[in-house]
Amino acid sequence: MQLPFFSKKSSEKPREDLICKQCKATVPAKDAVKNRFICPSCGAYLTMTPQDRLHLVADKDSFTAFRDELKSVNFLHFPGYSEKLEKAVTATGEPDAVVCGTAAIDGTPCALFLMDTRFIMASMGSVVGERITRTFEYATAHRLPVVGFAASGGARMQEGIVSLMQMAKVSAAVQRHAAQRLLYISVLTNPTTGGVTASFAMQGDLILAEPGATVGFAGRRVVEQTTKTALPEGFQSAEFVRDHGFIDKIVPRDALRDTLATLLRLHAPRNGGIA
Repeated sequence: MQLPFFSKKSSEKPREDLICKQCKATVPAKDAVKNRFICPSCGAYLTMTPQDRLHLVADKDSFTAFRDELKSVNFLHFPGYSEKLEKAVTATGEPDAVVCGTAAIDGTPCALFLMDTRFIMASMGSVVGERITRTFEYATAHRLPVVGFAASGGARMQEGIVSLMQMAKVSAAVQRHAAQRLLYISVLTNPTTGGVTASFAMQGDLILAEPGATVGFAGRRVVEQTTKTALPEGFQSAEFVRDHGFIDKIVPRDALRDTLATLLRLHAPRNGGIA
């Protein structure tokens, strides 16, 4: 499958070489792009940006980002949070940890949200929650399916209870979308944890995952200490979670675009609803 190209704008900033977290090999940027961000040495999946994911799945020049003035602020005066936000904005070129908009996948229009682990581990604060909520509200109003790429360390502790409230807010938007018999496909990437897993990431009509992705709520050590039980090998891997019934299918990156296109065609008939 030939990779579609999203926009020339995403390549304006020179790419940096990547370091594989599994085998520690240096992967030249051009090789990473060519190989769909899969390490050529060991086959491990490398981190992708939202723009790279759009390259992978969206039709050429079809993506239109939702534009807003939302920007996280340090309303609790949490020490060091303002500096973290500034650093993350500089590193990603985005105002927060999710990119939202509309696109077409092999000709089928949809709304998308794509979380960015470079921005404070794609933690969910007030802006992330509001943006994803608005994405579902737009999709509901325009009878569009939603494809969401989840990747997060969970709720953003620097925003306290406000970040936890986003779980309920986004979940309510997902439910209103579902009540109109509209399709939501959730794609779990590495890692998908915490409050994101406990809310919208696991509420898709269809839940896909990338091979080897970490999917869970609390970390392994916390679970073991809480339950006083030794956990099995592979606990919280996408494969383990699938085998226990919480994931529908694990899809390699080179098959993801075709899989999404097929599912959108099958489940989003002319009226935009679930068949």
